[in-house]
Amino acid sequence: MYFAISLRKGIVYIPTMGKIDRGFYRGVEPVGVVAVSNTEALRETIAAAIARGNPSVPFLSRRDWPPPVVLKYAAVRSWSAFERGMMLWSIEKKDGSFQIARQRKQIDGMWKDDPEHIVSCPSNALINEVVALIVTILQEATRE
Repeated sequence: MYFAISLRKGIVYIPTMGKIDRGFYRGVEPVGVVAVSNTEALRETIAAAIARGNPSVPFLSRRDWPPPVVLKYAAVRSWSAFERGMMLWSIEKKDGSFQIARQRKQIDGMWKDDPEHIVSCPSNALINEVVALIVTILQEATRE
């Protein structure tokens, strides 16, 4: 399981991450949008994203890819505009445990895990514990 969370101007964006048959993901509807300060709504939105999982989506050629789904919710026209002031996390479930990694933009423009900001949950962690940890990470990031 994989999903991405963006935090921009106090708003959290969580698109459903559709899995392409070739092992890649792209954001699709539905998209959860919630204020980072609204703890209960944020918990519910993250839990819903986890519950949706990664539905299969068709492979599209590069020219057929639509713009990132979060742009319309953020009322911006381009990914570069969305990236300004954005923080990004990836959440993956590997071998039965969740890993939460803050992403850092690289020189080549790609987003990669920041090794200084990776949190691994124990394999016996309950979903509500994982969700609470993600909420804490997002809310602490707004105070940085």
